[in-house]
This record gives sequence, structure tokens and C-alpha cells, in this order.
Amino acid sequence: ITSIMNRVRNLKNKYRNEENITDEFNYTKISADTTDNSGTVNQIMMTTNNPEDWLCFLLKLEKKGVPQMDVSLLNRLIGRYSQAVTALPAENYSQDESYARILVRFAELKALQDPEEARDQFHLARLNCKKFAFVHVAFAQFELSQENEKKCKQILQKAVECSAVPQELLETALQNLHLKKKQLLSDEEK
Repeated sequence: ITSIMNRVRNLKNKYRNEENITDEFNYTKISADTTDNSGTVNQIMMTTNNPEDWLCFLLKLEKKGVPQMDVSLLNRLIGRYSQAVTALPAENYSQDESYARILVRFAELKALQDPEEARDQFHLARLNCKKFAFVHVAFAQFELSQENEKKCKQILQKAVECSAVPQELLETALQNLHLKKKQLLSDEEK
């Protein structure tokens, strides 16, 4: 722990002394190892540690491949999303859309490995970010993909009851469910 704290202190001092810490955290200065990205993660955690920066970093990391086809990338992404969720306390960010997107994407990635763990993550997302309709729709879509149409419908109806917004998104998802579509929302509707 002492070693880690010393490293954190050294990194803080190093970046505090640099003149320009913006420009997307100077990604090229922070980490020479592009597969690890620990420098970028440390920078986010030491400076802003906010959902927007985490989401930006995670989405850039996702663009490096297709998680469904690259197990190594999938594992790396799950690790980084897990780190983001741990670093961002729900009590501070439950009203933040970027935080909600991180929770949902983490659950979607977990679904590629372990549906039960994914279900737990979707529950967590819905519990912490219930005002966002897309959180409920993502969970409902997951249940539909698991061939649990009844649970899918219950999730969407509860979202309507708790006044998640935008309401139109929920209405569209329910309509598509009634039409027996496999996707609750098309790409355009998302």
C-alpha cells in the first residue's frame, strides 16, 4: 500500500508540474503501453474522476476491436468498466447519464461472459439510475435475449410506473415487444 501511495503521489506531482494537462489528458504522454492504459486510468482517477471522462476513455478503448470476437479485448474492457464502477460512487452519480451508460455497458459486456452476473449488473444499474429509460430498456432487452418475455414486459412496465424518461422510449419498446420484435429499439430509435 505504501508503494502504491508513493507512486500515486509521484504521479500527482509529475502531472501537477506539467503546463498543459488538458487535450484529452495528453494520452500520448500518459501511457506508452496502449494495451494497458493504466496511465490514463490513473490520470482520470487522480484529476477529475467523473463519469464523462471514464465513459470517453472506455468508448475509445472499445473502438480497438469487437469484444464479441476478441476475448482478450472483452476481458480488458470488463476489467476497465469494473474499475470505473468501483471508482465512481453511486450516491454521487446516480443522476448522471454517463454513469448510467457505464453501468449499462458493463452489464452488456458481462452478458457475453456470464448471463447471471450480467443480470446482477443490470439490477444494479436499474436500482441506481432508475430515472433513465435507456437503463430499463437495456435490461428488458437482455431479458428478451434470454427468452424471458414476461420479465422483459415487467421491467418496461415498472419503468413506466417510476416515470423514467424519456417516456416515448419506453412506449416504443413496449410497442415493439407487443409486435414480437427481437429488438425493442431499432438503431434509429436508440
